[in-house]
Amino acid sequence: MMQSGVPHCSACGESVGFGPNGEVFVACHECSFPLCKACLQYELKEGQKLCLRCGASFTAGLYNLMLDGAETQATDTRSKMASHLQNQEGGVHSRTISNFSTIESESTPESGNPIWKNRVQSWRERKNKETVSKTALEPQVPPDQQMEEKKSQEAMLPLSKVIPIPRNQLTPYRIVIIMRLIILGLFLNYRVTHPVDSAFGLWLTSIICEIWFAISWLLDQFPKWSPINRDTFVDRLSTRFERIGEPNEFAAVDFFVSTVDPLKEPPLITANTVLSILAVDYPVDKVSCYVSDDGASMLTFESLAETAEFARKWVPFCKKYSIEPRAPEFYFSQKIDYLKDKVQPSFVKERRAMKRDYEEYKVRINSLVAKAQKTPDEGWVMQDGTPWPGNNTRDHPGMIQVFLGHSGAHDMDGNVLARLVYVSREKRPGYQHHKKAGAMNALVRVSAVLTNAPYILNLDCDHYVNNSQAVREAMCFLMDPQVGRDLCYVQFPQRFDGIDRSDRYANRNIVFFDINMKGLDGIQGPVYVGTGCVFKRQALYGYGPASLPSRPKSSSSCSWWCCGSKKTSKDLPEGYQDSKREDLDAAIFNLTEIENYDDYERSQLISQMSFEKTFGLSVVFIESTLMESGGVPDSVNPSTLIKEAIHVISCGYEEKTEWGKEIGWIYGSVTEDILTGFKMHCRGWRSIYCMPLRPAFKGSAPINLSDRLHQVLRWALGSVEIFLSRHCPLWYGYGGGRLKWLQRLAYINTIIYPFTSLPLVAYCSLPAICLLTGKFIIPTLSNLASVLFLGLFMSIISTSVLELRWSGVGIEDWWRNEQFWVIGGVSAHLFAVFQGFLKMLAGLDTNFTVTAKAADDAEFGELYVFKWTTVLIPPTTILIVNIVGVVAGFSDAMNNGYEAWGPLFGKVFFALWVVLHLYPFLKGLMGKQNKTPTIVVLWSVLLASVFSLLWVKVDPFLNNDNGKAMAQNCISIDC
Repeated sequence: MMQSGVPHCSACGESVGFGPNGEVFVACHECSFPLCKACLQYELKEGQKLCLRCGASFTAGLYNLMLDGAETQATDTRSKMASHLQNQEGGVHSRTISNFSTIESESTPESGNPIWKNRVQSWRERKNKETVSKTALEPQVPPDQQMEEKKSQEAMLPLSKVIPIPRNQLTPYRIVIIMRLIILGLFLNYRVTHPVDSAFGLWLTSIICEIWFAISWLLDQFPKWSPINRDTFVDRLSTRFERIGEPNEFAAVDFFVSTVDPLKEPPLITANTVLSILAVDYPVDKVSCYVSDDGASMLTFESLAETAEFARKWVPFCKKYSIEPRAPEFYFSQKIDYLKDKVQPSFVKERRAMKRDYEEYKVRINSLVAKAQKTPDEGWVMQDGTPWPGNNTRDHPGMIQVFLGHSGAHDMDGNVLARLVYVSREKRPGYQHHKKAGAMNALVRVSAVLTNAPYILNLDCDHYVNNSQAVREAMCFLMDPQVGRDLCYVQFPQRFDGIDRSDRYANRNIVFFDINMKGLDGIQGPVYVGTGCVFKRQALYGYGPASLPSRPKSSSSCSWWCCGSKKTSKDLPEGYQDSKREDLDAAIFNLTEIENYDDYERSQLISQMSFEKTFGLSVVFIESTLMESGGVPDSVNPSTLIKEAIHVISCGYEEKTEWGKEIGWIYGSVTEDILTGFKMHCRGWRSIYCMPLRPAFKGSAPINLSDRLHQVLRWALGSVEIFLSRHCPLWYGYGGGRLKWLQRLAYINTIIYPFTSLPLVAYCSLPAICLLTGKFIIPTLSNLASVLFLGLFMSIISTSVLELRWSGVGIEDWWRNEQFWVIGGVSAHLFAVFQGFLKMLAGLDTNFTVTAKAADDAEFGELYVFKWTTVLIPPTTILIVNIVGVVAGFSDAMNNGYEAWGPLFGKVFFALWVVLHLYPFLKGLMGKQNKTPTIVVLWSVLLASVFSLLWVKVDPFLNNDNGKAMAQNCISIDC
């Protein structure tokens, strides 16, 4: 193939090629006559040493041919080059003006010179002879072998690539961040050095708030210093691990789906999630789906049985016609042309039949739900007449049922289906079960005993697989030998269905998922957000990455590990053993207990005891932890696996082990996801953020105001719990030095942000106070102060605009995020701080109950549902106080004349800033019928009235000197 931009040889028509220095080959540097190396070599053999166009010597061509190993004698070439260079240095050239014109005319193809034509003809003939002889000598490679070689070359290419943000977008962004930091320092310096004596208390409060906001901005901004994008090559993954005629080499994946209460988490939604997993575009023998029923509900059990039967029809239909998404409820509800790109004549007929089957399946599920509304007095009874073991949800044995994956589990076309397993862990009174984190750890142990896939993908029950190739997208990172070496998990963004177009309460959380997470991906990786995440199983076991350098071996640790690993870890790489040894050092026991054993028996016993103290008393599970590539150990009897799986989900299995401390999902917070990912990053692992064009997973979000605030309250409460625990990023994980500083700032921000609610409530109340008292937190502005205020304002706008530019986030999504930051800050975050301190310090668990009101039947009707909760009181009070303050401010200005209008605008601007940010809350408070519950109005008016009366009576920000002067004036006029 011809190189673009490279001239063609005037003799043979081929590309002239490149020289040894990488530049285009030039035979004559005088006239740049296009001649390839082969033709020039032929000319030199024929004795032609001068260019036919200009008559100059082929000096450069001789030099390049000498470097390329031409057949011309090196000594003869050097002598000719030396004589030519001597002629040039002496000022004598090999041609004159007269012979230049003659030769040039002869060498022009259009001139018809016979010498030129003969020479060109001889060049072409020799070129053809060389081509024919070269083709005859080359061995003929069969086309099939050529294709195989091409595929093997493609298979060695990287499976993903990093797409950095363009420099013309990132460089201005960084410059503006630095400028904003400088301006912010100058602004705070001005504010601190210019106190307002007439309202010192207000000024001091505002200074404290502004300093905290500056710190909060730093913690949020600098982890976004180096954002990146990533792209995957799924076709290369298939070429490398899924070759035709060879065994499939894809790694197995265990899917985890967790549910608790089927009445709050509808079984139909959970079933759709399970169906989308069973139909995923991945080898069926590599997929296992484990459903954790932490409520031991017979409704969930029976709905899964119905789902397993319907999957025999649904899965082959999806794979035959490449259906997207593969959750039937969401596929059939799409308002798109379902015939697009579907050319099979039978598709329409089969789709209609499948839709009828799904409607019948929904009827059966809904009948089970209706039946479960009222529990019989004697409890539920199974079809064989035995009582349901989970009738007492707080006291029941462990239950495991394999629905699919055993002998005979085939679909309607006779193909094998993926494995589907129902799991309900044992629960007994007096044991701490640790809610979702405990259920996930039980799934880790069950899956390790039954299938032991090297990778785990966890989903919430309401998050279905929207992209059937999502697992392949993750494997482009995890199965890459270079990228996946120290990779603990691949996190996908959360996307949601059923949210109104304006996204009033920022349910999509676009700014976090499209800006913050991209920034973290450029440091050490995104945080774990609880769902849509593919884990490396070995990382969940508390091991460090294999790429970490070996630790210095102390005498104590070396004495037991080096001896105790003769059999259990002899086949593992050295770096991997070091990472295991480091995290198992915590399994300390008394060596004097085994003094009567010989050295070999002692070493084996020590090794076994260390693993048992870490992982628990299960030989099968312990053996599975040492199998980095997954799979069930060959030494295990398959008939005993279910019994062993029941054992590892017993309620006492985790006692005196490292589960929840160093292994699996970490306990101690309702946001166990943040804590689990943080522990992994502290061990030196890194994570990756994967954003395929088609969202990998989609879920449902609470779209009404009350439910959304309670969701935010739970997240903020988890952050407060981490802050008050030993895992606080402010002081945890410094010893290993494996957590990068910008990554630590990001984690600090995740546990500090709820405390911003305290200064935010104060700052949102200041405008109303200023309007009611006639005072202000800012003194009379000078020229310098005006420039600082303007510069700070412009830097904030510039940072936001440039951030939106490189991230692709829309201005509406950004503004919704800013609004809900204020709404959540003055409500849910504030309650989370107090609830967290009460829970962690005083042991009091305060619940804010929610009472529902009927919804409309219209689309997004749930958006207008109002549920009374005490979380709504603070923002409602702030709204009323600011509105009252604006009215009072205008009334005061009208009474005091035009001089009062100047200071009024600054106060009103801040008050309107608060009202504008709380506007979505105001709309949610009013509801669709523009009616606010009486209890909310009464509470808010009462608080506002009490606050105003106390202010008039006490007036704490009144200057003492002014108060005395006013008192003297009153006395003087005898008032």
